[in-house]
Amino acid sequence: MGSTCVRIAIDAMGGDHAPSEIVAGALRAMEELDVKVLLVGDPQQIEAVLPPKTNLGQVEIVPAEEAIAMDEEPLSAIRRKPKASINVAMDLVKQQQADAVFSAGHSGAAMAAALLRLGRLPGIDRPAIGAVFPTIVAGKPVLILDVGANVDCRPKFLEQFAVMGSVYSQYVLGTNEPKVGLLNIGEEDSKGNDAAVRAHQMLRENSQIAFIGNAEGRDVLSGHFDVIVCDGFVGNVLLKFAEAVGEVILQILREELPQGLHGQIGTALLKPNLKRIKQRMDHAEHGGALLLGVAGICFIGHGSSQAPSIFNAIRMAKEAVDNQVLQRIQSQYQTLQRESG
Repeated sequence: MGSTCVRIAIDAMGGDHAPSEIVAGALRAMEELDVKVLLVGDPQQIEAVLPPKTNLGQVEIVPAEEAIAMDEEPLSAIRRKPKASINVAMDLVKQQQADAVFSAGHSGAAMAAALLRLGRLPGIDRPAIGAVFPTIVAGKPVLILDVGANVDCRPKFLEQFAVMGSVYSQYVLGTNEPKVGLLNIGEEDSKGNDAAVRAHQMLRENSQIAFIGNAEGRDVLSGHFDVIVCDGFVGNVLLKFAEAVGEVILQILREELPQGLHGQIGTALLKPNLKRIKQRMDHAEHGGALLLGVAGICFIGHGSSQAPSIFNAIRMAKEAVDNQVLQRIQSQYQTLQRESG
């Protein structure tokens, strides 16, 4: 693309707090990261939320005529609104005018737009949404996929998720030889339904991943696994439950801290620790989930995302581009096909 600066297309109209929080997070990313952001959406609405002293010459706004609402059926909306902000943002990646795309809007629409506009990577049957979870081991996150793209999964899909997740864990999350697990109801090889048993066998026989066995629910946040694969139905329930538990724990901490003068002194002393706890548990610190398996870097954020989440999603998108995640996944599959051939 002629420039080492990573260019990221941002769906400025997607999300509960669009465009104000989306724009705020994107502007911070421009200041603190070596990125160029392309704000896609209604120019008037975007310009209205820019800070007064913003240099419009440094902010690139790409006009989009429409937006897709959260209550619309994704596939029909994508086809009915070809000039919607998420479609325009995906087209920028397809036309190589952007290196990555981010949206906090309708996740189903973002996935449909990615599949229709960008297509799947060669050798990938189904894309997967990968979400990063904290674990009890500081600095050792776990990548869960799929967390919502595919309600039902064949064993073959789970194997592909494991390969893609291992590449992402190694080159973006910095994990040396990621340990892979299959989410299941027991540790034994024979546990689970027929699909789980067959998936276990395929994962164990795949030489490209370090599969260490089944992961039960209590193992997810243990730090024993770096990548855990499951179908999107279970993964999405797990994701929402984990987020809720994190919020409950933070709320309990706030409520249980002592009151009065002693409480204020104690809270002041604990403030650095509480801040670190929040950083480890708050999903905003990870910004969003990567849609692995499509022919482009695509991050999907929470609908409730605010500026810090947007900033972190852009940071993760930049890392995925810098570490050539797509090229590495393709290389892994070419190797796998040669070995199986």
